[in-house]
Amino acid sequence: MRKIKLKIEYDGTNYHGWQIQKNVITVQETIEKAISKLLGNQVGIIGCSRTDVGVHAYGQIAHFVTDSKIPGDKFSYAINNLLPSDIVIKQSEEVSEDFHSRYSAKGKRYRYLVYNDAHASAIMKNRSYHVRPKLDIEKMKRAAKYFIGEHDFAAFQSTGGQVLSTVREIFSLEIEKKEDNIISIEVTGNGFLYNMVRIIAGTLVYVGMGRIDADEIPLIIDSLDRTRAGKTAPAEGLYLMEIFY
Repeated sequence: MRKIKLKIEYDGTNYHGWQIQKNVITVQETIEKAISKLLGNQVGIIGCSRTDVGVHAYGQIAHFVTDSKIPGDKFSYAINNLLPSDIVIKQSEEVSEDFHSRYSAKGKRYRYLVYNDAHASAIMKNRSYHVRPKLDIEKMKRAAKYFIGEHDFAAFQSTGGQVLSTVREIFSLEIEKKEDNIISIEVTGNGFLYNMVRIIAGTLVYVGMGRIDADEIPLIIDSLDRTRAGKTAPAEGLYLMEIFY
C-alpha cells in the first residue's frame, strides 16, 4: 500500500466544517467521495485540522492509503476533475509510511481577516469579520506581543475542547493593515485549542475598540478564565494557511 499526502485549499462557506458528520455536507466527505469514485473503492482520508463551519483553508493537509498505480503527483489533477470548484487539491505526493497528517505536524499558521469599515462588504461578506468602529492598530500590536511564548491558554478555549493540557506556544503574532480596510491577524504556534485563534482575534478586536486595555492581556492569560477574554470572532474570517512538519 502507498500513502498519498494532499495539500488542500477550500472556501468553507458552503460546508459544515472539515470533519464528516451525519446529514450535512463537509469538506472531508466531499473529497473522500471524489477519491473513492476515482479509484473505484471506498477510501477514507485523515486531515490535520478539523476546521469549523465556514472556516477556509489555503494549506489543509490530509493523507490516504491506496494500492493504485497512479503517480503520486498526478492524484491532484485526477481528483480535482471530480471536485466542486470551491475545493482544490493544490499538491499531491507519495510519502513514507510513517507520515501522519495530524500526528506528524509540528505547528500551524492561521490568518484572521477583519473588515474594518462603517459599511459591510459584499465581496468579503463570507471571508472576513465586519467591524464598524475604527480599530486602533497600534494598541492591537502592543497587545499581540503578550501572546507570544508558552502559556496556559485556558482563557482562550471554547467549551467543548477535549485536551489533556491547555498549554500551547505561540511563535509569532503579527497584525497588519492591508488595503481596502482589511486588518490581517497572523498567528503561528505549535498547536491551538478549540476556537483559540478566533478568541485571540476577538480579544484583539476588543483591544482595538478600547474595551480591553492592551496591558490587560497577561492578566487575562494568567486568570485561565474564558469570561475575561473577548468574544469568539466569527468563523468566516479564519483561514488555515500552513501546517509545518
